[in-house]
Amino acid sequence: MSKADDNNNDMQLGGSGEMMSSKKECTSCEQNNVNNIIDGINAVAILDDTSICAACGKEGNSDDMNTCNKCKEVKYCNAACKKKHRKKHKKACEKRVAELHDEKLFKEVERKECPICLIPLPLDVSESTVNSCCGKHFCAGCEYAMKMSEGKDLCAFCRSPPASSEEETIKRLNKLMDKGNAEGCFLLASCYAQGSNGMPRDYRKTNELLFKAGELGCAEAYCKLGSSYFCGIGLEIDTEKARHYYELAAMGGDVEARYNLGRMEGRAGNIDRASKHFTIATRAGHVQALDMIKRGFKNGIVTKEEYANTLRAHHESQKEMKSDERDKAGALIRVPGLIP
Repeated sequence: MSKADDNNNDMQLGGSGEMMSSKKECTSCEQNNVNNIIDGINAVAILDDTSICAACGKEGNSDDMNTCNKCKEVKYCNAACKKKHRKKHKKACEKRVAELHDEKLFKEVERKECPICLIPLPLDVSESTVNSCCGKHFCAGCEYAMKMSEGKDLCAFCRSPPASSEEETIKRLNKLMDKGNAEGCFLLASCYAQGSNGMPRDYRKTNELLFKAGELGCAEAYCKLGSSYFCGIGLEIDTEKARHYYELAAMGGDVEARYNLGRMEGRAGNIDRASKHFTIATRAGHVQALDMIKRGFKNGIVTKEEYANTLRAHHESQKEMKSDERDKAGALIRVPGLIP
């Protein structure tokens, strides 16, 4: 190799070294940019975590400030400022609380499914059941399939035999209630309401158990309690309390309660709210609510597009609740003496 070639190689190596050095500098610049971006994000996060007292304007850490108990949106640096600002904030607070309530009330809730076939439970109470052994709410189709396949009268969910006596039924229900089973508590309320399984008819006890079942998560229990207040069953008639429990039931997914709210709002002249309730109930498959939507369409309250979309959703919900086993079970239920 000639000296000139060595020089050329040295030049190339030198050039390569300079390029490598340049690359390192670029990498360093990139890292600096990333660090700057991260610092900026952290700075924004710190700013976002800072709140201003609605009364005195003092800044403070959001987590350390006193928040309005109702609207949860206005903050104060201490309880004194909160009390001082209460009158000024009251009107806006009540408005926001009502808005938040309606957002939750008019939100469509997914229908409860049968724990066996995982198909939405039918709206007709005669097409589903709850047994005292496990307290599981399942459809008549699964009960029918169990009896046809096993040839025995066993629970479709836990395979337990039925209670041998009324006393055993009540014992099972009390055991479920003690475990916090909402459906078991609701069934026990039904026993007192109907005077069945050896229990005396006691509407006061019924309503106590309905309230407890609702608190445990049974939306249907809240709906029944709402009806007790609305009709005066074991309680003084109180439409506001009836509305309250119907709303709790509707927010829990009970479609019948939603329909009842629509009727109450319609009678009160709140047509827009009534229409919203009927629309949600119809979309969930409620037949009577669909009749109200049809009436609203004829009277020009519901637009053609709204009616078409609601009707389409109604048919889809009806289809989702169907199965061959449920159809066969329904056919037997409709013929007296043929229930397996």
